[in-house]
Parts: sequence; structure tokens; C-alpha cells
Amino acid sequence: MPVSFAKPARDAVPLNAVRESDLKRWLSGRPKREAAYLGHVGFAAKEGDLRLLADAQGGIASAVLGLGKGDDTLALAAFSESLPAGTYRFADVPEALGGARGALAWALGSYQFARYRKAKPKDARLVLPDGVDGAEIARIAEAVFLARDLINTPPNDMGPEELAAAARDLARRHGAKISVIAGEALLKANYPLIHAVGQGSARAPRLIDFSWGRAGAPKVTLVGKGVCFDTGGYDLKTSSGMVSMKKDMGGAATVLAVADMVMGAKLDMRLRVLIPAVENSVSGHAYRPSDVFKSRKGLTVEIGNTDAEGRLVLADALAEADSETPELLVDIATLTGAARVATGFELPPFFTDDEALAADLMHHAKDAQDPVWRLPLWRGYESTLSSSIADLNNNPDYGYAGAITAALFLNRFVANAKSWLHLDIAAWTDRPKPGRPRGAEPNAARALYALLKARYAKRAKA
Repeated sequence: MPVSFAKPARDAVPLNAVRESDLKRWLSGRPKREAAYLGHVGFAAKEGDLRLLADAQGGIASAVLGLGKGDDTLALAAFSESLPAGTYRFADVPEALGGARGALAWALGSYQFARYRKAKPKDARLVLPDGVDGAEIARIAEAVFLARDLINTPPNDMGPEELAAAARDLARRHGAKISVIAGEALLKANYPLIHAVGQGSARAPRLIDFSWGRAGAPKVTLVGKGVCFDTGGYDLKTSSGMVSMKKDMGGAATVLAVADMVMGAKLDMRLRVLIPAVENSVSGHAYRPSDVFKSRKGLTVEIGNTDAEGRLVLADALAEADSETPELLVDIATLTGAARVATGFELPPFFTDDEALAADLMHHAKDAQDPVWRLPLWRGYESTLSSSIADLNNNPDYGYAGAITAALFLNRFVANAKSWLHLDIAAWTDRPKPGRPRGAEPNAARALYALLKARYAKRAKA
């Protein structure tokens, strides 16, 4: 879904936005007729209240958006979500919401998932604010749209093969080198846990692997959970728990979005992306509770629960990623319901032992309005991963701290990477807000890209 902006135009309709606390002062500076009209219709700058003001010919003279307390920095997306066809420009809007942030909000608000029904006409276009890099805004928004489209696509049209095809398209577009190991070849290549989880489905499991960037650049590896549908396996989910499981490949989609931004911006890194793509199904070939498998790393894993499959496929991918000793290793996954219980859908938790990395991510997440929250890698829970017959059990012997124990399980497969970061995301918006419609959302993609851009953007020589 391409993003573009209008050329400067003298007749572009001015867009204004005002906080509740600033309304009285703001109205005092407006033309008397405009202020009187807004007072007459009861405009109180409540959050999301959009008013159009007519000109003498019956067209739109201007628009004003209420911001409420003004704490949503993507609030201006309400303009692109609601305005009729025309050319618009930001006029009197709070500085913290305008400029590049406002342009991105506008772009994010233009998203539609229209694969299965006709898209609504959206012919409202924004004149890019002065000094804003339109290519960068488009790059970020289009990568977000890519991830949203992948996650929103139902599982009959988004299995391991289709996810691999999407990765191939992305790699081809940016000149990355890609390989895909599928089916029984996973065993020959020593990815036994990925194979085990996917063996119950008629849709063969895959490991998607692509690399981009100059060989001598700092190594950054992204690993995304690509469970295209999760029934829970023999530990079957309830129907209510299963209905949203098309989003269980949200980690993979988010990793692809970050990679799209990174490659498009030509950051100075050697990027590698690994996505274990599987479907966790029930069949005579499916893996069972009490099975034991040897992982790529060599650790044996007892299956305590077939619905804890995400950490299994990630374990093999992380072991491979870690073998290259990357400077930064990041995995992103819709891993645990416990994470949603702890911090909800809007605030995905992350885990790392790198204090500088944690501080950097929090800073960039806040600035990008793409929030995350740090939870501890509490080593006191390591013993919950024990098994009486294997090195590990994928179902911790503890009824609490599920997001932490899952992170600790993954951490057992990372030993060489200089820094490791694990994000446990929802990949879904359950309470729609401007620029974030109900449905798929690559949580933390924009935050992570901002961090990588700050660290690896090419610097001009002095």
C-alpha cells in the first residue's frame, strides 16, 4: 500500500488541532465567526472530536480536531481516517504532534486491509510539512502496512509457504540473499524442534533465512516467530483461544517490517533474518506431550505442553543466530498470554541483560509512540524449566511469571551474542486509536527501527 504526499498547494485546506486545556486561549485567536460557530456546536476539544468549517461556497474552509489531554502523539491520524477527498496542510497544531510525527500519523491513518472487500475511497492528501523527509515517512508506514497485511490475512491464505513467499518478495526487492529449508530437509540441516512442531500439518514447516548488507558491517540478527496458525496441538486450545491465532506469526511479520525499514534506509549493518515458519496442528503425525527432542544447540527438551510451541521453534533459530556471534540478536514473538495479562495489548514487555540496550529501546519507543516495558530476566525462576529426563521442559513447573519463564527458556539458547533482546508482543490492537485500527499491529517495529537507525545510520565523513 504505497504512501505519498501532495505537492504544496495554495488552496490546501488548513488543519488545526487543540488540547482541552488550550481551547479558551486558542479560540481567542481565531476569527470571531469561527469561534462563535465552534461555541454554538459545543466544540470542547474532546479527544477525537473533528469539526469541519465551511467557506462561503459550501466547501471546507478549515478543520479542527479536539485532542483531549493531548497525550496521544499520533492523534493527527484522525484527519486521514475521516476527511473527505481534498488537499490538506497542517496549520495550527501542537509542535509535539506536528512535523514528521504528524506526517507519520497521517500516513498510518490511511491504512486499509482490502484483500477481501473493496477498499473505501481515500482521496485525502497531505502537503508534507516543511523539512520533513517524506521518503522516510513512507518507508516506515509502508513497512507497518506490510506487517499488518500479513497478520490480518487468514490462515487459509497465510501458511508457512505463503510467509516464505512474502519474505522472498521482500528480499528480492532489496537485493538480499535468501534461502528456505523446508520439510524433512529441516532434520538433515539439524533443526529438529522446528520440524517437530510443524510435522503435524500437511503444510510443511520451513526455516526462512535471508541476509543483507556489507560483510564487514556490524552483525544484527532478527528472529521472528512464524507460527502461521496455532491450534495448541494435542493440548488443544479452546475455540475462543484459537479464533485469533492467525496472528501467531506476528513476530515474523514484525521482523519483516523492521527489515524492510532497515534495508530501505540502507543502514550500515550486516542484517540477518531468521523465521521458523510452521503450523501447529493436530494429526497422527503431530508431536505429543511427553515427547523428547534434541535441539539444534544439543540441549534435550521434554514436551510438557504442545501449546508452548513458539519457544521451541525459536530455540532452534536462536541457536543458529547465536552461532555467528552477532553484535545484537533480537527475537520477536507472540509468545505468552502471561505477557498480555501483565502489561496488556498496548505495552509489550521486553527482556534483556544489557542495561544500555534497555535504556536506548525505552527512549526510542517513547519518542516513536511505540511503547514497550521492561520485565526482568529473573534467574530465580530458572529451576522451573527443569525436567526429570531431559535438559529442559517447555512447560515450566510454575503457575506464575509465564512471560519471564518463557524468556528464560529462550535465553538458554543464546550464549555468544554480545547483546540479546526478547520482545513478547501481542501483534494486535484490541482498542483502536488514531492510526492504529483494530486488528494487526507490528508492536515495537517502529521503536526498534529507531534504535537501529540511531546506532547504524551511515555517518558523513568529517
